Amino acid sequence: MFIIDTDHIGVLQRQTGSHYQRLSQRIAGHSQTDFYVAIVSFHEQILGWNAYIARAKDQTGVVRGYGRLEKILNDFSRSQVLPFDEAAADIFGDLRNRKIRIGTMDLRIAAIALATGMTVLSRNLVDFQRVPNLNIEDWT
Repeated sequence: MFIIDTDHIGVLQRQTGSHYQRLSQRIAGHSQTDFYVAIVSFHEQILGWNAYIARAKDQTGVVRGYGRLEKILNDFSRSQVLPFDEAAADIFGDLRNRKIRIGTMDLRIAAIALATGMTVLSRNLVDFQRVPNLNIEDWT
């Protein structure tokens, strides 16, 4: 079972380039039920596009931003979404106390993966490899 990190989600959403080709081919070799996304990734994407809308200089930018929010909502509603639950929160707290130096959102995704025994798919190997016992792969 795999958690598709926000990084790989972005590759899939763009649907272009060699990274997309490799990633989509690898995913096609598995059952759709093998793949999950974390609610944390939804949070990250919403924050990013919310900031985009807030910075928009004209209505075209606002319309584009809301269009992206709608696409994100539709994409995630068709996905298996993993919660950031008590088990993940406990692991997150432990990792924080151990001073694992990666971003908060990545650490939350790592905590969900550790709580569920899943492998994280991401290009961000440098950060995720700092988390002890985390299974991480880059499929791009």
